[in-house]
Amino acid sequence: MTVRFVGAGPGAPDLITVRGLRALATSPVCLYAGSLVPEELLGQCPPGARRVDTARMTLDEITASLVEAHEAGHDVARLCSGDPSVFSAVAEQTRRLDAAGVPWEIVPGVPAFAAAAAALRTELTVPGVGQSVVLTRDAANATPMPPGESLDVWAAAGGTLVLHLAVQRCASVVETLLRHRSASEPVAVVARASRDDEVVLRGTLADIAEQVEAADVRRTAVIVVGAVVGTSDGDESHLYSATRARP
Repeated sequence: MTVRFVGAGPGAPDLITVRGLRALATSPVCLYAGSLVPEELLGQCPPGARRVDTARMTLDEITASLVEAHEAGHDVARLCSGDPSVFSAVAEQTRRLDAAGVPWEIVPGVPAFAAAAAALRTELTVPGVGQSVVLTRDAANATPMPPGESLDVWAAAGGTLVLHLAVQRCASVVETLLRHRSASEPVAVVARASRDDEVVLRGTLADIAEQVEAADVRRTAVIVVGAVVGTSDGDESHLYSATRARP
């Protein structure tokens, strides 16, 4: 049997892929993080499916559940919020499944940063404004960042920054960014992107931390920093230029 790590999308139950929905609807076992996966999506599990909320489980307990389902001959849908390729803890789970001889595959999903960009009605790679996007996180109360990947490094490098798992320490993040960027740098915070209770805050490094505190945004949010945030300016892409040679 197969464990499928399925990107459940950023929150709206209709932002799961067709392939992901098919995996969910045909798996007798579903593991999910109760605080992040909408109940409507869980309703797509087949009748009688075993649903396991992993919100309070350890890695050992999660692995044991996956191995148990495999040994019982059951496919598993392991729902991951957003897309499994970003901050999903998939790597350590798949290492353990490999060691146990359990087959697995990944079904991609809509990542939170893409849903945030949609909420902001902006492209993150605007020609002439910003062409690089760094996805990173805050290092506090989490595993240490590898050498050369500190927020100071990314802030100094330029480009657009998308920070996950950082909104609780927004003031500290802003303090770091201000060592390298202007107080007028555009910033947006999108909480619960794509959901009915989505919150969008727009500002600059000078005022975004105050906005976050006033709105009481504490989790399930991304911070987007850079000139592309909400801009209507920029060059036109060479891709569609009339001067571009076409075969």
